[in-house]
Amino acid sequence: MNSSSSRAFPITLNWTWARLEALGAGDVYDFLALRSEVFVVEQSCVFLDADGVDRQAWHLLGRNLAGELLAYLRLVDAKVKYPELSIGRVITSPRARAMGLGKRLMQEGLKRTLQMHPNADIRISAQARLQKFYASLGFRTQSEPYMEDGIAHVEMLLSYKSNFLAQNLSEKNK
Repeated sequence: MNSSSSRAFPITLNWTWARLEALGAGDVYDFLALRSEVFVVEQSCVFLDADGVDRQAWHLLGRNLAGELLAYLRLVDAKVKYPELSIGRVITSPRARAMGLGKRLMQEGLKRTLQMHPNADIRISAQARLQKFYASLGFRTQSEPYMEDGIAHVEMLLSYKSNFLAQNLSEKNK
């Protein structure tokens, strides 16, 4: 397990990056509760969130100084969902929206991913309404919109070899 702090923004987040088996029961409960709160309740999307993929993923949890989980994503191993690595279940707490946490979360996730896999491509299934957000991070749309769990999505790919952000993140961590 790897933890660190980020103080460049108004809210300090302590990051935890770990495989499922290295997380405590409280961490797992917190991220499952947050995912359910947003994906199932807020977005009125009935689906099986515990999809078996969490065991084949790295989990990034961002907590404030009080220990509240405000941001979360998972990095799924290559060849589980796609041939490439994939990032999914990207989420910020409804109590901490409009503070730039989504971008900070993705930047932290990409940084840690590229530290482990410096030449990796990363595929996502993005909600179509968030295409511009992911494009700002270097992802490029790879599909027409399709429905997933009742919400329009598109596949997007961050190609390391052609992406300045990925190269910049990698250079900062050498």
